[in-house]
Amino acid sequence: MATNPMPDRGNGQRVSFFDAIDANKRNSLLLIAFLTFLVFLAISAFALMFDMGWLGFAMGAVIAILYALFSYYIGDRALLALSGAKPVSREANPYLYNLVEGLAIAAQIPAPKLYMMEDASLNAFATGRDPQHSAIVVTRGLAEKMNRAELEGVVAHEMSHIGNYDIRYMLITVVMVGLIGFMGEIILRSLFFGGGNRKGGGGMLMLLGLVLAILTPIIAMLVKLAVSREREYLADATAVKLTRYPDGLRNALIKIRDHYQPTKAATDTTASLYFADPIGKKLTGLFATHPPIEERIKLLEKF
Repeated sequence: MATNPMPDRGNGQRVSFFDAIDANKRNSLLLIAFLTFLVFLAISAFALMFDMGWLGFAMGAVIAILYALFSYYIGDRALLALSGAKPVSREANPYLYNLVEGLAIAAQIPAPKLYMMEDASLNAFATGRDPQHSAIVVTRGLAEKMNRAELEGVVAHEMSHIGNYDIRYMLITVVMVGLIGFMGEIILRSLFFGGGNRKGGGGMLMLLGLVLAILTPIIAMLVKLAVSREREYLADATAVKLTRYPDGLRNALIKIRDHYQPTKAATDTTASLYFADPIGKKLTGLFATHPPIEERIKLLEKF
C-alpha cells in the first residue's frame, strides 16, 4: 500500500503520497514565511505610527514576542476549555484508548492525551505545541457511530497532525493572525482617536495605517486558511501511511458527508483545527477552512 500512487491535485500527474507530504510541507513553510513578513510589516507600521524609529520597532517586537509566548503556551489549554472536552481514561473507554496508543506507536510519537466532547456530530481535532504536549479530542458521535476502520482512519489523521507538527504550525498561524489583527487595531484606534504621528507625511502614514488595519488582517486570515487546507491534505496522506488502509479514512469522510451535523462548540476561530468543517458554512476557495470533502474522498480512492 505504501507504494501506491496518488494523483497530483493540480495537473493530473500521479505521484506517491511521500511526494504529496513533501509538497505540502514546503507549501506550508512558504505560507508561514509570508505570515512572518506580514508580522514584520505590522511592527514596522507600529513604529512609524508613533514616530519612534528603532525604539518603536523594538517596542512593537517586545509586544509581539510577549503576545506570541503567552498564546503559544496556553493556547491548547484554552481550546480544550472552550470546546468543553473532558479527559478519557483507559477504564472509561479502553477501546478508544488502546486505538490511540496503537497509532501513537505506529507514528513513533508519545501517546497524546485523549479527550471527548459530548456532541453528536462526527468530528475530531488535535491540539498542542509538539508531540510531547499534545491531545486528541473526539466527539461522542464520532466514537459511537464510526466502525473500527473508520475511527482508526480519523484518529490516524489527527495523529498525523501531531507527528507532522501541524499542531505547532496551526498554533503559530493562529498566534500570528491574532497578532497582526491586534497591531492593526492599535494603529486604527490611534488614527481615529488622535494618537500617532501627525508630522509631515501624516496623510500617507494614515493611508498606510488604514491599509494595515483593514487589509493585512484579511490577508493574514486567508494565509491561515491556506495553511489549514494544505495540512489537511498532508494529514490524509500520512494517515494512509500509518494505517495502510485508505478505505477506513475514505469511508469516514463519506459517513461525515452523508450524516453531517455542525459541532456546537466550534467557532470561526477554531474551525480550521477540526477534522471536517465543523460549522457548515460550505465556503469554497480562498475562504474555506478545509479542502472540499469530495476532493479528499476522490484522492483517497487513488491510493
